[in-house]
Amino acid sequence: MDYDKTKYKMWTWKSPVMLYWIINPWFVFGELVLGLRKPKVMLIERNASKSLVERTLIPCPHCQTLHLGLKWSKQNKTASKNWFGLYCDSCGQIIPCLTNLTSYILLGLTIPIWFLFKDKWKAKWLEKQKIKLSNPLDLTLKKVKWWRVGIFFGFCMYVFMTIVFPLIRKGTITQTELLTGIPICTFVGLVYALLIKWINRK
Repeated sequence: MDYDKTKYKMWTWKSPVMLYWIINPWFVFGELVLGLRKPKVMLIERNASKSLVERTLIPCPHCQTLHLGLKWSKQNKTASKNWFGLYCDSCGQIIPCLTNLTSYILLGLTIPIWFLFKDKWKAKWLEKQKIKLSNPLDLTLKKVKWWRVGIFFGFCMYVFMTIVFPLIRKGTITQTELLTGIPICTFVGLVYALLIKWINRK
């Protein structure tokens, strides 16, 4: 796509941040259950005085509209439930998103369950997206409580590390695993939040 390279830099799957989304198995819960998605292409404004969220633009490959990243945010209640991608309210098409590798594996294993219903679910989802994005959106940045981001990430990690994966591997969960997982996942979650906060300010 054409864009002003002096004003923006493009992030694709090759960008470290985007690649991290693809390879990190902990994002599978957010992607498949919550519908948190990351677009395949993002333009990042080079103005260093703004935070990353304020500098992020998401281009629609169908109509070339540049959407502010804040359009799909928690404050607008549009950050989640984007299972099929990001809905472009300018042309009604879907902006393609990255897919986590673990999500690919789980989707492949469960394809007999969801494949026949996919089109019906997608049609219903599109109708809801049209309504959701037709409402007035707040595109001003709100203060983020990063410790909450870390606790949420740590909680998701805890569920998969101490419950889901042990059940898949050996079919049992020990009390020791449940108890030791709490401080470990809390610590990792807070470190993750600090890292994201640092990236956001860069």
